[in-house]
Amino acid sequence: MVQGNRRIDKVLAEDFVTDLAALPLAEIRERRRDAEQEETDLSYLRRVLQGRLDILRAELGRRAGDDTDLVQSLPRILADEPTDRPSSPRGLGRHMSSEPSRADAHRRHVEALIADVDLSNPESHDDTSLRAVLTRLEDEERRVSVQRRAVQSAMDALTAEITRRYRDGDADPSDLLPSEA
Repeated sequence: MVQGNRRIDKVLAEDFVTDLAALPLAEIRERRRDAEQEETDLSYLRRVLQGRLDILRAELGRRAGDDTDLVQSLPRILADEPTDRPSSPRGLGRHMSSEPSRADAHRRHVEALIADVDLSNPESHDDTSLRAVLTRLEDEERRVSVQRRAVQSAMDALTAEITRRYRDGDADPSDLLPSEA
């Protein structure tokens, strides 16, 4: 397996889910945990990006004639299902059993993408700078979404192999039960 320093590099490596039948069950479970944590981190980053995108879109909408005050609209803007756009797939992902491991790094990454636009005062920027940041954030959200889908695909392959082992009798379900002291 190609070993990068980052977990995402490992999870997205071509050989991360190849020849799973030859690996010990413990290794497959460890890879599944790594993939699950990476998906949690990517989902968090994606939600942060989407929140910033929603704020920028609302500000541009306000400038285009929507007289709603941006600050007063933040609860609606940042709700899971904003009423001003079609239903989105946001919030329909997998159940997350872990917390993001790099939340601060993800926030810093997004803040670096919008460094030239202070979202605490978007009115101090012209439409051109807001649209440029909007484009950068949309591009990044698309990139993160592609990575997230690839990680989910790896998780599915790992889960399928674990399931196959239990179904075919290659793994003992009693190993999942707590041992008695």
